[in-house]
Amino acid sequence: MDLLNFHQITPHIGTAGHPRPEDFATIAAAGYQVVVNLALHDSDDAIAEEGSLVAREGMSYIHMPVVWAQPTAAHFKQFCRLMDALEDKKVLVHCQVNARVSAFMFKYLTFKGVSEADATTPLMQQWLPQMDDTWKAFMALDESEL
Repeated sequence: MDLLNFHQITPHIGTAGHPRPEDFATIAAAGYQVVVNLALHDSDDAIAEEGSLVAREGMSYIHMPVVWAQPTAAHFKQFCRLMDALEDKKVLVHCQVNARVSAFMFKYLTFKGVSEADATTPLMQQWLPQMDDTWKAFMALDESEL
């Protein structure tokens, strides 16, 4: 799929940077049923009418904004509940460039028993050695903090 930093991380979950308006038809045609957006509505490349565009293609849209510099255990707990509720759906999870989503998916999948190698996106492999302290702390969350 021709999305920014797209990665099919499981058979039912794809991750990506922010789609363009014309991408939603392709996303729907690929069988995705739900689009989850972790970026803010005022982020670069944000699409004000994203929810409408997604709905027009017959998919559900869920916006769970996470401020880039402030990911929290509460955000992650909410994300885990959301992904658990969507486990029988094909889901595209995106943010601005797929960094924030890659971190959230890595934590979620490894908590579910997926190996670190299988839970890592190509973007995460590049970003991990360069993460700032905020994201390192997020990556260090353990299940007792949820």
